[in-house]
Amino acid sequence: MRLPLLTLALASLAAPSMAQSVSAGSGIEATDAANSAGRPIGFGTSIAPDGVLVLLMADASIPNIGLDPALSAALKSAVDAAKFEGKAGSALTLRGMGKYARIQLVGVAGDADAVRRMRDAGGKIAQDLREEAFAVSIAGNISSTDAAALAVGYGLGQYRFDRYKVATKTGLPTQKVTIVTANPQAAEAEWTARGRALVEAVTLSRDLASEPANVLYPEAFVSRVREAFAGVANVKIEVLDVAAMQRLKMGSIAGVGQGARRPPRMLLVEYTGGQGAPLALVGKGITFDSGGISLKPGSGMWEMKADMSGAASAVGAVLSLAKSNAPVNVVAVAALAENMPGGNAQRPGDVVRTMSGKTIEVLNTDAEGRLVLADATEYVISRHKPAGVVTIATLTGAIVQALNDEYAGLFARDEALGGALLSAASRTGEDIWRMPLHKNYLTDLKSDIADIKNVVEGGGPGAGIGATFVGYFVDAATPWAHLDIAGVNWADRPDAVTPKGASGWGVRILDDMVRNWKK
Repeated sequence: MRLPLLTLALASLAAPSMAQSVSAGSGIEATDAANSAGRPIGFGTSIAPDGVLVLLMADASIPNIGLDPALSAALKSAVDAAKFEGKAGSALTLRGMGKYARIQLVGVAGDADAVRRMRDAGGKIAQDLREEAFAVSIAGNISSTDAAALAVGYGLGQYRFDRYKVATKTGLPTQKVTIVTANPQAAEAEWTARGRALVEAVTLSRDLASEPANVLYPEAFVSRVREAFAGVANVKIEVLDVAAMQRLKMGSIAGVGQGARRPPRMLLVEYTGGQGAPLALVGKGITFDSGGISLKPGSGMWEMKADMSGAASAVGAVLSLAKSNAPVNVVAVAALAENMPGGNAQRPGDVVRTMSGKTIEVLNTDAEGRLVLADATEYVISRHKPAGVVTIATLTGAIVQALNDEYAGLFARDEALGGALLSAASRTGEDIWRMPLHKNYLTDLKSDIADIKNVVEGGGPGAGIGATFVGYFVDAATPWAHLDIAGVNWADRPDAVTPKGASGWGVRILDDMVRNWKK
């Protein structure tokens, strides 16, 4: 029977929001363009006779790389005049010398680990030469390991997210960069074995975090990750939709997403390359966070498109490990939802249950990241019995107040896992600071009507409270650590290997930690 138009309209209004199509929005793609290509990176035994020449300097001496004696003498005079000493992070730009359009002297002397100094130098070179429309030669006393580290730094430093600059995009140079070393085959092997995959993984994380929320929503995140892992060996991908969440009684993640036209998803990416139980990397994947009914202020809300950075870096780390055939077992979980103030949104005061049956009183809908992590950690523990769990999330503004953008906050209930992350931080340059998990935090989180509440109103140690909430859903027998990356997931100013914008923070530290983990 044909229904009257009014009946059809009422039926449409009555339909639950999570059942609606993920094609919500205008239906018009923002662009079909891609990011502009970066420079290809290669290795060789000799410098080019022209273009841009970069010399790595450990002191004031000009490296012996076969330069014309007159050019060497001119460079030495310039170094002396500028009192350039080759300290790490320093640079001297010279033009009009020999046939080179530019000669860049880059300092690499310092006390930090040599690989880290070379990686940082590579990133700085990439950013300094971003608009130089010439081929680039990088030379000095460069070992094959140094060369591979330079390549990683260069790859990280030349990152570009410009696909939406359609009318204003300027063509950036794509001429090759050649790193000069005595053993280019060894450098190429090291770069191919691990470095290239790491750069690709950080690029994936940055791309995901940079995309606007009208382009990247939970199901789109899943599609992007499937594309990234296409053809990668020993990888299994599992996706839970709302129907699966309802069957499993995952009320915590489903509740966060119930106010959005685009429904939540839980994505698991498992890589099997070793023996034994896997490590689990569980990331907060809020593709946009309005705060829900507990609406955020409008100023700066645009940044909440990157509230899925934890999930992006968790899957990015697995991509790096899988594409480099690391001898490990690992599973990433992306707990994906939009937190929107729709007519079907959960309210402050609602009570939800997790997969295990634990109940949560939702006092503030803007404390939603911890809610999606609750079901995600319970699921991966029940299905994969991991050797340890690391949760990673842009969880609290409180960690930004405590550590600004210099450190991520580390909370660890297991000393071995916490120590492994601290060691990885020292090698990768993704710095973390250990924060306390006091037993009283859990007492503060007790609810009058449920097992636990999602916030403690009236202030207090917000970062520690948030971490404690997440840890409540990880059984005591499972080693657990938590990284709060709210201050480091977005770079307002560039550093050596991170241009301004989405940082991809977490890919490198998680990749390194998993490779070196010993239970």
